[in-house]
Amino acid sequence: MAPLGTHFTAQVGIDVPIIGGAMYPCSNPELVAAVSDAGGIGIVQPISLTYVHGHEFREGLRYIRQLTRRPIGMNALIEQSSRIYKERMMRWVDIALEEGVRFFVTSLGNPSWVVERAASVGGIVYHDVTELKWARKGLDGGVHGLIAVNNRAGGHAGPLSAEALLDELGGLGVPLICAGGIGDAGDFLRAMALGYAGVQMGTRFIATPECRAAAAYKQAILRAEERDIVLTERITGVPVAVIRTPFIVRIGTKAGPLARRLLRGRRTKHWMRMYYAVRSLRDLKRSSLDESRDDYWQAGKSVAGITSIEPAGDIVRRFADAWRAVAA
Repeated sequence: MAPLGTHFTAQVGIDVPIIGGAMYPCSNPELVAAVSDAGGIGIVQPISLTYVHGHEFREGLRYIRQLTRRPIGMNALIEQSSRIYKERMMRWVDIALEEGVRFFVTSLGNPSWVVERAASVGGIVYHDVTELKWARKGLDGGVHGLIAVNNRAGGHAGPLSAEALLDELGGLGVPLICAGGIGDAGDFLRAMALGYAGVQMGTRFIATPECRAAAAYKQAILRAEERDIVLTERITGVPVAVIRTPFIVRIGTKAGPLARRLLRGRRTKHWMRMYYAVRSLRDLKRSSLDESRDDYWQAGKSVAGITSIEPAGDIVRRFADAWRAVAA
């Protein structure tokens, strides 16, 4: 496959400017490898790899290496919610570097320590941001590019459209990746035409045979329209984009008054986030992988362009072919 060059692909050493976004719990090794093997770059989500899919971290990376020799990345959630968690994340980053990973996506904290470690071996770090103030903090930490998370993304979506976010971040002098709303080749082409250096997709890669998500989850993505994506505070304490199901309607989408108060408190917010994180890890794992459950499924507004379950590699190649056709 002839490469589709952007600043991002040159930095990371890949052919197609597509990131298979890290997803809890859906980033299983086979999916990560399939995206990379087709010319994009799949991102390992450490908690998914270890807690959900049962691999010791180093062994899991080596298993992915058996499936593809192409570059892979790692997601480092760097919020300092506890000393134990930070020490574990530092160890995971060190192991990833030892195993040849050279691309990292950071989020929810100061990325400087990841940048410092990666820079010692020529690694590249991009930082998840939803607005200018977080972008500036990421750049202060030394990151090489930004994942611009817009208001069509799954998970913790941002407040701005892809266009508005590009206007806000476009003058910062680093490559920007469009994250959110990329469900079909047309969405990909529009993002690239705006001036993004690449795209990150999550929801689109759930609807693949490589992803180990429950069949009911995948079918819900195929059935959903954009209007079926709602924001709920009941999973993590802050708004998360999910598919509206009878369960979501029944429990509501707002955190209770006590939880809101604790989440705003200077001394209590970190404990509340830890509580929500532990609870959501357990519940999301059950809901996403168990065929008997239909509680809640994370997804972005890209569902509007997802109409079939198809191999992850075919998606990457189809999007690449569409770009080549336009450029020809």
